[in-house]
Amino acid sequence: MNKALEEPAAQRDAEAPAEPVLDQTEATQALLESRESLAITEPVEVPPVDLKAPELYINRELSHLQFNVRVLEQALDPGYPLLERLMFLLIFSSNLDEFFEIRVAEQLRQLKYGREAVGPDAMHPQKVLERIREICDLNVTRQYKILNEIIFPEMASQGIRFIRRADWTPEQRDWVREYFDGNVVPVISPIGLDPSHPFPRLVNKSLNFIVQLDGKDAFGRETGLAIIPAPRSLPRLIRLPDELCNGGDNLVFLSSMIHEFADDLFPGMAIKGCYQFRITRNADLTFDFEEIEDLARTLKGELHSRKYGDAVRLEVDNRTPEEFISFLQEEFTLNDSQVYRVDGPVNLTRLMAVRDLVDRSDLRWKPFSPGIPNKLRNEKTVFESIAANEQLLLHPFQSFSPVVDLLRQAAKDPKVVAIKQTLYRTGDKSDIVNALVEAARSGKEVTVVIELRARFDEESNLHLASRLQEAGCLVVYGVVGYKCHAKAMLIVRQEGNKLVRYCHLGTGNYHSGTARLYTDYSFITADQEMGEDVHKVFQQLTGMGKIQRLKKLFNAPFTLMAKMIELIQREARNAASGKPARIIVKVNGLTEPKLIRALYEASQAGVQIDLVVRGMCQLRPGIEGISDNIRVVSIIGRFLEHTRVYYFENTGGKPDVFCSSADWMERNMRNRVETGFQLSGKNAERIRRELEYYLQDNTQSWELALDGSYTLRQPAEGEEPFSAQQQLLSDYAS
Repeated sequence: MNKALEEPAAQRDAEAPAEPVLDQTEATQALLESRESLAITEPVEVPPVDLKAPELYINRELSHLQFNVRVLEQALDPGYPLLERLMFLLIFSSNLDEFFEIRVAEQLRQLKYGREAVGPDAMHPQKVLERIREICDLNVTRQYKILNEIIFPEMASQGIRFIRRADWTPEQRDWVREYFDGNVVPVISPIGLDPSHPFPRLVNKSLNFIVQLDGKDAFGRETGLAIIPAPRSLPRLIRLPDELCNGGDNLVFLSSMIHEFADDLFPGMAIKGCYQFRITRNADLTFDFEEIEDLARTLKGELHSRKYGDAVRLEVDNRTPEEFISFLQEEFTLNDSQVYRVDGPVNLTRLMAVRDLVDRSDLRWKPFSPGIPNKLRNEKTVFESIAANEQLLLHPFQSFSPVVDLLRQAAKDPKVVAIKQTLYRTGDKSDIVNALVEAARSGKEVTVVIELRARFDEESNLHLASRLQEAGCLVVYGVVGYKCHAKAMLIVRQEGNKLVRYCHLGTGNYHSGTARLYTDYSFITADQEMGEDVHKVFQQLTGMGKIQRLKKLFNAPFTLMAKMIELIQREARNAASGKPARIIVKVNGLTEPKLIRALYEASQAGVQIDLVVRGMCQLRPGIEGISDNIRVVSIIGRFLEHTRVYYFENTGGKPDVFCSSADWMERNMRNRVETGFQLSGKNAERIRRELEYYLQDNTQSWELALDGSYTLRQPAEGEEPFSAQQQLLSDYAS
């Protein structure tokens, strides 16, 4: 131990806000001006004509990181309400956690087992990890500067304060002591380290403390070190009673309590240092599908192991002595590049509890009421409305309730004989599931295809499967080796002497909560040919047989990508012959090499291509002679952009317009069950208009450059600011 370990623990709380080092205006300006340093750029050379050349592709992982950086940038937007800016900063942490749990873990796994695999960009996993370290180091440091120098001071100016230990009044300290003794001590388990108490197995992403002790315990042991795991059941933020404070909202970190009263956990021993840390582990689940006999049973066995996968990242308070950091690195088998020293809480995502502890609607988004089309309002039943007019809804600007109402009415309607439904993510308290349970209990034939492997929703989906089975539903888990990502509902109704099919197809999940946060399309129709296609898709999922020909749907992994390439090539031929040619694609990710090459070829032929790609994009725009007709933008705003829409100009004024559950990624086109459905007439015209909103956006749109960096678009001189999301709110919501 060096002398630094002998010094008393720092007085400033590890989880309390730092004192601002700049005044608020200077801090904001400094961070805004430093945006240029955030560009995740890669050297670009003049590429050969070969469209498989690695120079034509951006690395997938680095592109994914770039999206997270754009999320972080929202915390600096003065046009957003303050608490929403805090949420963006915390979402950056949540996204980064998953990035390390899945993407970084995969790169490390490849190196560990000598199975290095490179993508179309040909970047070796070791180089990828080095660039990830550089980018994360830069932006995590930036994140904490934004938090400490801008967000916390602005919150304090609004009466929302995080009270440091040094600022507790005697009355507040007494209350915190009582809370600690009554709520923390009974559930906390400090662990002294000695031969009979080895280093504990710590849960993924849990808050922990490493403590330096002085003295001997009751058994005469003198170990010098202990670990305090913060109980996951306890809140990380506690609100002080209003009567103990001078107005406003006053919060205390759980870590502040543990720092202050840690000596109570080790009676008779002196605490010479207490430092927080957090470990991130590999949380991906892998299966040998040839060995699986029961997917549900196998998944149950794997879920527990997720909490204790290999360590991939260590976050520590930046005041932690190097000896302690080295000790933790050795315990978790981590190198220096996997350690992140932070100036504040190591578990920032738990700060999201502020939303429930602080009632400040003036610092949140202005509420709105999603619109409902008049034709759905006025009919007696959803069935009557759909039979007369198919409905296209855009959530969250338009309500998700018609989709729920359709299923609720189907559950009660004596004419409905069967319901078929896919479920990917539905939430713990799902109206959709309640309706399916009611339908099954009333004697209807209910078939539910549940995707058990929806990442981080596996446990919830297992519970849902059990509940549905107990209600009498036929529950299947799709096809082994292919995730069922399609969003489809089919209702079969007896009308006179014939059976009529009603169906819902969507770009998003059957989740009422995310329907208020994610942009997604819902299409409800009584078109019998489309209903027959949906029926065939369910047959493929629940039974066995050859590929069935579909009339109005395209599905992955069979026909969807081939259809997209066919339409891209048609636009290229039209452009080459002097006809109008245009492609607009809006997806969450673009990584499928064959689709990218097809777009490059179309660009070379003169097709104007606009891509609205929220997240990762491996296509490199602006390459002379190859992609100089391609523009890529990413919209980051109040709502998470989630729609998947494909537009092809065609000739004769009849564009081909599709909505789909599939992004343009390898996994969606090759390893998942997906659906794409074509829209026509007024619905197609509407889609085109709404896509143009996104292309017109000059306030929340980030444009991708040749070098892989993104630039926030700004209104030109004399140009009015325009936000696509705000325009859609104006069009549909109230």
